[in-house]
Amino acid sequence: MNDAYSVRRKVFIEEQQVPEEIEIDEREKEATHFIVYDNHTPVGAGRLRYDGDYAKVERVCVIKSLRKKGVGEQLMAKMESTAKEHVSQIKLNAQTHAEPFYLKLGYETVSDVFYDAGIAHVTMTKGI
Repeated sequence: MNDAYSVRRKVFIEEQQVPEEIEIDEREKEATHFIVYDNHTPVGAGRLRYDGDYAKVERVCVIKSLRKKGVGEQLMAKMESTAKEHVSQIKLNAQTHAEPFYLKLGYETVSDVFYDAGIAHVTMTKGI
């Protein structure tokens, strides 16, 4: 958990100025956490929760120096393959700047823009 939190702290709390009490929430214990390592150093993280007939992908992040180098794609592929064992639909709330990344992975935008922690987001879904 500390490795996942270290990446999330760097990206969400330090870089994006999300308050820690919003970033680390009551759903941590019910989620499955994923971490990407580069030579034993955590560089990417995300969490997966199940809600009825779909999986919810949350808190996906990659440290700045490794963005656009395939780390996010690897992380999402693992999260999707894990979710596919239990459900056939996956959902996430993407920051709008990351929407093209998820569109490239086959997600569809299903909401208007909304704000979470002061950051613009859209809800996206994908059949898996």
